[in-house]
Amino acid sequence: MRAGFLFKEVRIGLRRNLTMTFAVVVTVAISLSLLGIGLLSNAQVNAMKDYWYDKIEVSVFLCGTLSESPTCANGVVSPDQRAAIKTDLEALPVVQSVFYESQTEAYSRFKERFKNSAIAQNVTADQLPESFRVKLKDPTQFDVVVSAFSGRPGVDIVQDQRTILEKFFKLLDVLRNGALLVGLFSVLTAALLISNTLRIAAFNRRRETGVMKLVGASSWSIQLPFLLEGVFSAILGWVFATGLLSGLKYVVDQKVAPLLTFTKFFAWNQVWISSAILLGVGLFVSTLASLITLRRYLKV
Repeated sequence: MRAGFLFKEVRIGLRRNLTMTFAVVVTVAISLSLLGIGLLSNAQVNAMKDYWYDKIEVSVFLCGTLSESPTCANGVVSPDQRAAIKTDLEALPVVQSVFYESQTEAYSRFKERFKNSAIAQNVTADQLPESFRVKLKDPTQFDVVVSAFSGRPGVDIVQDQRTILEKFFKLLDVLRNGALLVGLFSVLTAALLISNTLRIAAFNRRRETGVMKLVGASSWSIQLPFLLEGVFSAILGWVFATGLLSGLKYVVDQKVAPLLTFTKFFAWNQVWISSAILLGVGLFVSTLASLITLRRYLKV
């Protein structure tokens, strides 16, 4: 089959069903955009996990004047206990570094964090505990520190920042999975619309396809223009979806990132990877829907 004749047939088919073609392109664009947002949500969750998990510390709070745990029954931590705790922390194989924070340093950090809050006016330095901030080689090994120092004399509490972040990331995982499900259902909707559009096109051109069959045209040459119509709609929808994802990334970089400097955002390469996935999904879904529809409704 000549390429000129093939593309002419595709153009005629698209023009005859212009309204349905427009509806298919819009549906595919929206569907792929929603799926792309789900993919970028997944990239964002992974970027935040990599950023925060790398900064996770285990805080070993020492007994102070307000400590009520049984290990602090003898009062404030002694210098000998403090020195022994530091030595044992540095001796653990999973520990990368140990930083001591005095009550004065803790108070300064507290005032900086809550400088615009009334609570900062009611707290004094002696009310805040001194602590050791432990940086781990592998943040997943925090249990080693917790089990080794929980209940030890002079230690009030061992706090792992990971337990705080896990709740937040579980919420993000739910939102990400929801976005992916919405995107997948939208792609299914687009596949059904492509199928319905080709069914109508095949019905409207049944006389032409019958003539082509009579003059010896193969089934593949008759079905190919219909198949390309679905592929064309998918590609056009993918172009709009990629433009939307690029616009989203631009807004994140220009408007969101400068305000939220405490975390990391997905990179441009994630946009291009998501775009490539969307192209593959769009072509696969449109081709599969077209082949099934043509095989069922285009009797040649």
